Formats: sequence, C-alpha cells, structure tokens
Amino acid sequence: MSSAQSEKQTLFIASLIIFWYSSNIGVLLLNKLLLSNYGFSFPIFLTMCHMSACAVLSYVSIVFLKIVPFQRIKSRSQFLRIATLSIVFCGSVVGGNISLRYLPVSFNQAVGATTPFFTALFAYLITQKREAWITYGCLVPVVAGVVIASGGEPSFHLYGFIMCIGATAARAFKSVLQGVLLSNEGEKLNSMNLLLYMSPIAVLVLLPATLVMEPNMIDATITLAITHRYLVLLILINSIMAYGANLLNFLVTKHTSALTLQVLGNAKGAVAVVISILLFRNPVTFIGIAGYAMTVMGVVAYGESKRRIK
Repeated sequence: MSSAQSEKQTLFIASLIIFWYSSNIGVLLLNKLLLSNYGFSFPIFLTMCHMSACAVLSYVSIVFLKIVPFQRIKSRSQFLRIATLSIVFCGSVVGGNISLRYLPVSFNQAVGATTPFFTALFAYLITQKREAWITYGCLVPVVAGVVIASGGEPSFHLYGFIMCIGATAARAFKSVLQGVLLSNEGEKLNSMNLLLYMSPIAVLVLLPATLVMEPNMIDATITLAITHRYLVLLILINSIMAYGANLLNFLVTKHTSALTLQVLGNAKGAVAVVISILLFRNPVTFIGIAGYAMTVMGVVAYGESKRRIK
C-alpha cells in the first residue's frame, strides 16, 4: 500500500471512530435530556422510536444502498432465534432508558461497564465456558468499583440502579445468547442483517407494551411538543442517531477489530462521563470517581488478559 493510500485509510478509520463516538455519546445524552430534562417520561415509546428508525434505515442501507450483502432467513428455527434475541435486546434498551430517568449518565456508565462480569457469568451458566483464573480475577475490581461508586453517588436511586443493572445483565445475556443461537456457520448473520430482522420484531413487541404501560403517551407528547417546540425534532434526531450508532459500530469492527472496538468502548464510557458532568452539572464525589476509575481499569485488565490468553 502506498503512503498516500495508507494516509487515506488512516483518515477514513479515524473519521469512522469520531462519528461512532459522536453517535453513541449523542444518543446517550439525548436520551437523558429527553427523559429527565424535558419531562418526556416514556422510555418504552422512545425505544420503539429507535427500533422503528433502525428497521426503516436498515432496509434502505442493505436493500437499496447495498452497504452489506442482503442475507435471507433460512429456516423457521433461525427466525425463532432472532425473535428471542430481539426480545432480550428490547429488555436491555428499555431498562437502560428507564434508568436514565433516575440516574445521572456518569453513574449509568459506571454500572454499564460491568458488562464483562455478566458476560463471563452467563457464558459459564449457559455454555459451561470457563475463563482463566486471572481473567476472573480482573472482574473483581470491575464489581468492587461499582459498589464503591454506588456508595459515593449523591444522586443514587434504587429503582434506577436496579433497572440499570438489569439492562446491563440483559445486554450481556444477549451477546452470549447470540453466540449460541447463531453459532451455525450456515445461519450466521452479520450484525447489520441481524439488526434488519430484529428491529421490526422489537417494534411489534414494544407497541403493545407502550399502549399498556404508557397509555397517556400520545396526549402527553402533544402537550410537551407545544411547550417544547423542538421535542419532535429531537426524538427524530435521537432515533436516527441510534441507527447510526449501530451502523458505525459494525463499520468500526469491520475496518479494525473486535478488540479495538472493546478498547475504544472503554474510553468512550469515560468520555461520556466527562461530557455528561459538564453538560448536566450533576454532582460527583471523589469516592464515586474513584469507584468508576477502578471499574474501568478492571475492564481494561479483563480485555488484556483475554487477549494474552488467546
């Protein structure tokens, strides 16, 4: 590869990473802004908006723009597996959005960083897959850091904390389940095609849940839209960014590696914490920061130990 080509490739990857960071952090902060500051207390409906945007834009990207080759569902069992993944995925996103109503983004990210702990736990329970003892040892500061951060969090809310832990566990469960349910080489789907099939199923699951659990959503949204004239635009931007985060996640993995994505994801959490503190001015304590730092260091050590063992 020539020097000019190498520079173009580096610039392209750097641009992907910047856009990926922006979309992920943007969705997180907009979720918090809508659910807390704007009084838009409908996390299930917001998740349904995200999934609707993912369904439409995935179809456009794959079928019309041909960003990735279109993959068909090959069997009824494969469809049932995808539907199972979709329901678990709905649970993780809804739980995360509910937690943002009660917790600051900084603490939400601290709890979310414990995903490797739940992933290792579910991998052992479901597949009997064992990691090296040093890898399990790295998970101790991951959990301990969240315990410390919880004790030092001035805005701690028990219900929000339970929802956040549930969302984190569901996210880890989904990743393990995905590996098990789509392990057949002939039925594997890339992440973009998987999103294409999961999104409409998620909308069908979330629609009745919204009507039952958030029955006054339409009237309240209209009232809020009159008060905050940019509300509808923010929801639309938020939903498009949710799809963009998934698309860029796929592209960054494709052009770098899964390990690079994991390292960048750890850094992204720290960046999101700093931005959220500056933007929302939520109070933080030294104990809370120390706990979150311990969690991040544990996650980094966990990733490094897995890399060295491989």
